[in-house]
Amino acid sequence: MADSLKFGTSGLRGLAIDLIGPPSARYAAAYLAYLVGSGRLAPGAEILVGRDLRDSSPAIAASVISAIAGAGFRAADCGELATPALALAAQSAGAPAIMVTGSHIPADRNGLKFYLAAGEITKDDEAGILAALPEMAPIGAAAAVPMPVARQAYLARYCEAFGAGLLAGARIGVFQHSSVLRDDLAALLGDLGAEVVALGRADHFIPIDTEAVSAETAAQAAQWVQSERLDALVSTDGDADRPLVADETGAVLRGDLLGILTAQFLDADAVVTPVTSNSAIEGLGFARVLRTRVGSPHVIAGMAEAAASGARAVVGFEANGGTLLGSDVTVGEGRLGALPTRDAVLPILSVLALARRRGLTLSGLVGTLPARIARSDRLEHVPQARSALLLGQLAEPDFARGYFAPIGEVRSVSDIDGLRFGLASGEVVHYRASGNAPELRCYTEAETAGRADELLAWGLAAAEGIVRG
Repeated sequence: MADSLKFGTSGLRGLAIDLIGPPSARYAAAYLAYLVGSGRLAPGAEILVGRDLRDSSPAIAASVISAIAGAGFRAADCGELATPALALAAQSAGAPAIMVTGSHIPADRNGLKFYLAAGEITKDDEAGILAALPEMAPIGAAAAVPMPVARQAYLARYCEAFGAGLLAGARIGVFQHSSVLRDDLAALLGDLGAEVVALGRADHFIPIDTEAVSAETAAQAAQWVQSERLDALVSTDGDADRPLVADETGAVLRGDLLGILTAQFLDADAVVTPVTSNSAIEGLGFARVLRTRVGSPHVIAGMAEAAASGARAVVGFEANGGTLLGSDVTVGEGRLGALPTRDAVLPILSVLALARRRGLTLSGLVGTLPARIARSDRLEHVPQARSALLLGQLAEPDFARGYFAPIGEVRSVSDIDGLRFGLASGEVVHYRASGNAPELRCYTEAETAGRADELLAWGLAAAEGIVRG
C-alpha cells in the first residue's frame, strides 16, 4: 500500500501517482469485498462510478472499473459529475458508488469517496475496507455501461423544487474554473431564470478551498462582481460538494454562514455542524444544535441521532459550506428528499432564495445574523507529527497560558476536534490538523472582522514558530 494513501475527514486521499493503477483497483476491490462480507452486496450487482476533472481522474476511474469487473460486478460509468449527483444516483438506484475526486486539494493529489445506497460510508466502514485490502485486485475486461442520466436527475431535483422563476431578473456570475459542475451550474441557474455570466473557465485543475479562500481568489471575485455588475458570484470546489458565494459587494461569504442561512430557509429544527463552525448559530432559535468533529461522517452520525430523537427537519453543514440533508424538507410548495452527503447547490440556491423571500441583498441578508465574525486559514506542508507536537504542548495548561498571554487569558478549552480555546474576551482561537492533507488549520472568532483577522494572523505566526522549528 502506498504511504501517502489514507482516509481523512471524507474519503481516501493521497498523491495521484500513488493511486493510479493497482492501488485504486485494490481499494475498489476491498470495498466490494467488505460489502459482500457484511451482507450488503449481492453477487453481480451494479456499482456506480463517477469522477471529477483532474488530469489523473480518468485513469483512476478506469482502474476502479476494471476492479469492479474483475470482482464479478457490473460497472455503471456516470462520467464527470458532481459528487452529490453521484450520491443521489446511488440512492435512487439502491446501489453502491465510488467517486474519483480529490475535492479541493492540490492537483497532484486525488482520492476515492465511497457511497452506499443510504449515503456516505461511516468511519467503521472505512476500517472494514482497510481490513479487506487484498495484495492484488483481480482485473476484468468488461466495459462499463454509460449512465449519463445521473447528472440530469441531480439538476432536475433542484429545478423542480425551487421553480423556474426563482431567480428572474438576477444577474449571477459563475466562476467556472475546473469545477466538475461548471457547465451544469450555469445551466441550472439559467433554468431558474437568472442571467448567467460565465467567468474564469480553466483548462487545468485549480484547487479552490472554500474553507480557506485565497486572497487572490477573493480579489478576483470582487473584481468580477464590480466589473460585471453582478448580484452574486457563485462557484464550487472541484467536485461540487462545497459552495463559494460572493455577495453584490464582492465579499466572499464564509461557508458556515451559508450553512446557517440554509438551515433558516429550510426551517430546520435540528442543525448538526462541526465545532469549527461559527458559534452564532447557538443563539438563532434552532430547537437543537449538535456539534461534532470535523468531517462529513461525523455530521451524518449526528444527523442520524437528531432524526432518531424525533426532529422534523434535520440539516447539517460544515464550515466549508457543504450542506447535508438528514431528512426530507419543504421548499415552498415542494419537497426535497434527504441527501446525507455534502452538497454545494443546495446552499447556493437556498441563500439566493432566502434573500429574495426577505427582499434583501445578500449582504443585507448576512447582516441579519449576529455580529460574530469567523476566519480560518492554514499552514501548508506541515506533517502530522509537527501538528501533533503543537497540540500536545497546548494541551498542557501552563504552556497554553504562556502561549496565549499576548492576546488574552484562556477561559475554556474544547477537545472535540483539535483544541479550541475560548478567551476571557469571548474570542476564540482553534487549532486542528487537517484530515485530508499535511496542513495545520487555524480558526478564529471575534466581534469584528478586523479583530478576527488579527487573531488569525497571530495564530498562524505563533504556530509556525513551533511546527517549522
